[in-house]
Amino acid sequence: MTEVTLYRAPTTVADAEEIADWLRERVAGVEDDDGETIAVEVRDRFLDVHRDEALPEQFAETRVSSPYERETGNTMLGIVRYEERALDHPERAGGVLYDGLGVQRALNAAIPERKRTLDHLHVALLDRPVGTWGDHDGRWHKRVNVLGQPALVSVPGLYEAPAKPEAYYQAKQKTALLSGDAPPREVLESEVEGEFLVAEDPRTTEALKGYVLQAVHCWRTGEGFCDDERCRLSNPHRQPGVIEAQLRDPEFCETHAELYE
Repeated sequence: MTEVTLYRAPTTVADAEEIADWLRERVAGVEDDDGETIAVEVRDRFLDVHRDEALPEQFAETRVSSPYERETGNTMLGIVRYEERALDHPERAGGVLYDGLGVQRALNAAIPERKRTLDHLHVALLDRPVGTWGDHDGRWHKRVNVLGQPALVSVPGLYEAPAKPEAYYQAKQKTALLSGDAPPREVLESEVEGEFLVAEDPRTTEALKGYVLQAVHCWRTGEGFCDDERCRLSNPHRQPGVIEAQLRDPEFCETHAELYE
């Protein structure tokens, strides 16, 4: 049987059940090599279901210490203890960026070997920001998802990774010049006009559906992101592009509509 397991992120507004229902409809006509349809199940938080004693130290090893330094990790006792608490009480964690590929390797190792097969994709909704290193510009970039096994879909990444409208950064710079300090994010979000997603946004679940499908599509076909910016399988780098791709019709470009509509 070909199977997708989607894991909840209970400290976020993301509704895993709704995403799974939508995903089932999208892949209802898709068959695996044995002629069977893809089964989609929902489980509790990945870091609870597949808890591994090594995870706290592994998360500590993937912490990004500087936006411009490739090397990651701080395994001092206090940091490892913090990661242990973050696993037990995720609502208290925050403010840390993690190497997405490093986290992916750690979570892959935590999946039982019998569940770590080519015909079983694990998709973890995460309440942590993850990033990847950009060799082209020598800095870390936050990501909404990291494709692979397991696929990571970062809920805070949805708000933080794609750049906001230019007016947002102009207002931030102007206020900093006048007051000597940048205003709180919440103030800017309420004052700046433009379309972008904010923390706890009620549109979060709807927007994440496309990012979860991207993971499934890559797993099934080996293809990366779609070049059509209007398609849910595209990977826009700016918030207005996310709105266009994930929250407006049509859902898919002509090619991918044949597969998923």
